[in-house]
Amino acid sequence: MNSALRLDATWVDYLLVALYFVFVLGIGWAAKAKVSSSIDFFLSGRGLPSWVTGLAFISANLGAVEIIGMSANGVQYGFQTMHYFWIGAVPAMVFLGIVMMPFYYGSKVRSVPEFMRKRFGTGAHLVNAISFALAQLLIAGVNLLLLAKIVNALLGWPLWVALVLAAVIVLSYITLGGLSAAIYNEVLQFFVIVAALLPLTLIGMHRVGGWDGLKERVAIEANFHTWPGMGLSGFTSPVLSVIGITFGLGFVLSFGYWTTNFVEVQRAMASESISAARKTPIIGAFPKMFIPFLVVLPGMVASVLVSELAGDNPTAKPNDAILLLMRDLLPNGLLGVAIAGLLASFMAGMAANISAFNTVISYDIWQQYVVKDREDDYYLKFGRIATVVATLIAVFTALIARNFGNVMDYLQTLFGFFNAPLFATFILGMFWKRMTPHAGWSGLVSGTAAAVIFWALSLGSDPIVNLPGQGTAFVAATLAFVADILVSLIVSSFTKPKPDEELVGFVKSVTPKSHFADDTEAALPWYRRTVPLGMLCLAMVITLNVIFA
Repeated sequence: MNSALRLDATWVDYLLVALYFVFVLGIGWAAKAKVSSSIDFFLSGRGLPSWVTGLAFISANLGAVEIIGMSANGVQYGFQTMHYFWIGAVPAMVFLGIVMMPFYYGSKVRSVPEFMRKRFGTGAHLVNAISFALAQLLIAGVNLLLLAKIVNALLGWPLWVALVLAAVIVLSYITLGGLSAAIYNEVLQFFVIVAALLPLTLIGMHRVGGWDGLKERVAIEANFHTWPGMGLSGFTSPVLSVIGITFGLGFVLSFGYWTTNFVEVQRAMASESISAARKTPIIGAFPKMFIPFLVVLPGMVASVLVSELAGDNPTAKPNDAILLLMRDLLPNGLLGVAIAGLLASFMAGMAANISAFNTVISYDIWQQYVVKDREDDYYLKFGRIATVVATLIAVFTALIARNFGNVMDYLQTLFGFFNAPLFATFILGMFWKRMTPHAGWSGLVSGTAAAVIFWALSLGSDPIVNLPGQGTAFVAATLAFVADILVSLIVSSFTKPKPDEELVGFVKSVTPKSHFADDTEAALPWYRRTVPLGMLCLAMVITLNVIFA
């Protein structure tokens, strides 16, 4: 498959890619001048406007999951993949902006694990910080592996050489400019990614004869409908499939990822005001609704146009769909734009993982438990060192991701382990003041253990737990969520909660509305206010679900 993936690039394509890298490194160098403290390096000095953080919010998610993982799902499941966007993303993003960002931003914490420490104490904080840091190294490996595949396909270099080269490129601009470099590059990368995927989608749809032609050539009728999504969920019952997708993906995995994942929340925390922070995920939700047309449709087109993917006995993996389609459809010049777009995508994803990792490892682990009360410059230097170490580790975790034919299987498994129980702890702790510090850490551990045990059982041949599609990840996440809630309720009934005065700003019932008030938003027109924007967003995503049901 290495030779099959080789792209017939010319000097024009190489020039376009080289120009892109000049801009990337230039942004990193320019951002370096504004880094004078650890807050500048880790949170951009909390001074960015909402349109910048909103585009960065969605671009940080436009990594391997979106481009390779979702196009691979497009090959296998077609429009059922839309659930990851319309059910599994947008509602949670709106909830984050309206309900949760006032707590995150208003409490002035520097990370999601730090919020956990102030709400539950050091036990839950340490569990969350360590599990988050581990997850980011594993997920960064996915983005790095797929970034290396592009370099391998373009230049024909061995994969390990491509891994090292790709790692050095990402490392350079994050180490120079910290989060600001990552965010401004993510804004650039958003437009480059769209410029790469839009021509590929249009040319592909034209080649298959448009929508009607695609429907004629894709034999599976269910791949043109989102519901009940039995292929994606793995359930043979339509009712169970709808429940699994709605609760397992739409609630547990989705809310767990979008509302507690510091990779995303960090972008909103870098905003210039609480109003800008609340609007950040909602601004990102509007393009999020339409991105699947640029990643799922190419996967469906590839399944009928690419010889290695067509037929009953494909010789290529679904992960290779986008590269193979680029190879077959794009002329030189457009090929260079597409290569730059994929490089931008994977760098955005990896940079987001690394920038979130270095914040948590510096503030939440090193400063909190290892070396306390040093000058700020010390932690700034440590953050840069952590960036280098994380990138080196990601080279090795990339090799783990090679064992999965569809990276979505790998990533959804990780989200079930780490994000689902974290969301359970957050949502219970934010709305129930009786939840205790002991319940915080014990719930997290129990939820993660439940997901890991179910996943281990699914490796066997028992059809009850070894579900096809991505149903195993949905069930594992649901079990993690339920186990966390049950353990938290039981432990809270036997242990002592914090006094109310220590929970102000962290629990809704004891926090007065004036605590997070933002007088500036009331004077803005409706289309610049958080709640009306969020309601418009939800109305649009409901409409899309109805149209393509």
